[in-house]
Amino acid sequence: MTVVFPEPGPSADVPTLFLTYLDFYRETVADRLAGLTEAQARTVRVPSGWTPVELVKHLTFMERRWLVWGFLGEQVPDPWGDHRDDRWHVEPGETVADLIASLHAGGRRTRAIVGSTPLDTPAALGGRFTDAATRPTLAAICFHVLQEYARHAGHLDVVRELIDGRTGE
Repeated sequence: MTVVFPEPGPSADVPTLFLTYLDFYRETVADRLAGLTEAQARTVRVPSGWTPVELVKHLTFMERRWLVWGFLGEQVPDPWGDHRDDRWHVEPGETVADLIASLHAGGRRTRAIVGSTPLDTPAALGGRFTDAATRPTLAAICFHVLQEYARHAGHLDVVRELIDGRTGE
């Protein structure tokens, strides 16, 4: 599958732009794991020691930490569940398909949040944020989540090339 990059256009609809680019990078991440065996997706290829499945789980939890726990202030079970011993972690029974499904479910939740809330709305207190003076707006959170996706999609481009020579866009 080839994911088509959303070329910039004349739109001033910033929430839609955020969602379009987040969807693009989420699909890019899923695409980089498509066709890998479970063993390939669980093998370390880079000196920093992470695996593709660990990175996908990190992105899922990162998005939830920022938008659900952070922006909405909802209590979530184990917001740092992608970490163990200061490393990303995936349980042996978690499959690539399960992790990609969770990534997409988180994307649907993000789409609902961003699609129904003005970007200048500050994050709720009581979840990730407890200080009214320093809580970010939804726009700031969207920028952060977008840059995380873009950076890590690039990491997966490199890892996929190391696995089988397949290159990104």
